[in-house]
Amino acid sequence: MKTIRRLIYREAITGVAFVTLAFLALFFFFDMVDELRWVGRAGDAGYTLSYALLYVALSLPAHLYELLPITVLIGTIFVMARLAQSSEFTIMRTSGLGPWRALRTLLVLGCGFAILTFAVGDYLAPLSDKASQLVKARRTGQISSGATGAWLKERQGDHSVAVNVRALDTNGHMRNVRVYEFDGRGRVVSTLQAERGEFAPDGNGWELEGVHRNIFHQGGDGSPGSSAAHVERFAEAQYRWPTHISTDMVAASLLKPDKMATIDLFQYIRHLESNGQSAQRYEIEFWRKVFYPLSCLVMVVLSLPFAYLHFRSGGIATYVFGGVMAGISFFLLNNVFGYAGNLRNWSPWLTAAAPGLIYTVLSLGAFGWLVLRR
Repeated sequence: MKTIRRLIYREAITGVAFVTLAFLALFFFFDMVDELRWVGRAGDAGYTLSYALLYVALSLPAHLYELLPITVLIGTIFVMARLAQSSEFTIMRTSGLGPWRALRTLLVLGCGFAILTFAVGDYLAPLSDKASQLVKARRTGQISSGATGAWLKERQGDHSVAVNVRALDTNGHMRNVRVYEFDGRGRVVSTLQAERGEFAPDGNGWELEGVHRNIFHQGGDGSPGSSAAHVERFAEAQYRWPTHISTDMVAASLLKPDKMATIDLFQYIRHLESNGQSAQRYEIEFWRKVFYPLSCLVMVVLSLPFAYLHFRSGGIATYVFGGVMAGISFFLLNNVFGYAGNLRNWSPWLTAAAPGLIYTVLSLGAFGWLVLRR
């Protein structure tokens, strides 16, 4: 039985690796074509073709994380169908490989792919994404998130503060910082604008440069001795703004949640909740990162019934195409549930788990009908 398991493992790993490389090559080509528009542009003269190639290559681990469950499904379907077509699986069945033993063999293989998916998504992809952003930032000047940058919120006693950081430069300095302070009644107390800033070494504030501050005094109650409402304006070359917003929080808000590690997502969610901000989007992404590697187990179960089908000459291509469609539908369903859950405020863990649960039911249904009944 060890020989049979080794044969299945070797063939499945080879098939999955081949499909994964094919998909990565396709994504590399598309990303490279899209990246060529930034090569040699005015203001980005230092961003040459070699740096574009490096940037696209460093983006591949993120694609690998997204593709692994799909390539596991396509690769194992191809292997199971080919073994059935060549009657090798029939010989394995007569040698004692029953349905439950075959299922257990594939689940062990799926556990290996699940661990690989988790490692890529939680360690390799975040590191490579930061490296790719650094490569591009050194040539284009800054790292930004959209037109308005990153927005953060912090409570300071009975006051609340809204902070906007437009971008981070290659040295980790903040560009175009804006701070809005509100009192307990929601009125603006002060505003601050700074050309650039950096995080204080002790972690208890920001060192800002080119600062313009406005302090709004609401005035008295209208009695003869009360002062009138007025605005004080200050211009300072340097100013230390006290805050507990750290480097990781600013970096996390500038990065997409799917590019963050699981522990970073968890810590950022706690920060948002402690400051009364909505964390629905990040909670969905956190639970998706928890459940997404487990989808590899679902995919290998879904591929097992293909080993019990009878193929005519050339009929294997149809079933492989069906596997491709199933993988694409899983990817689309995963994204649709993410967007719908965020818009409809669904339970984050259920939103993230729903695509996997649906495909689990389908795979177990196919296993019970094609394998156990027939």
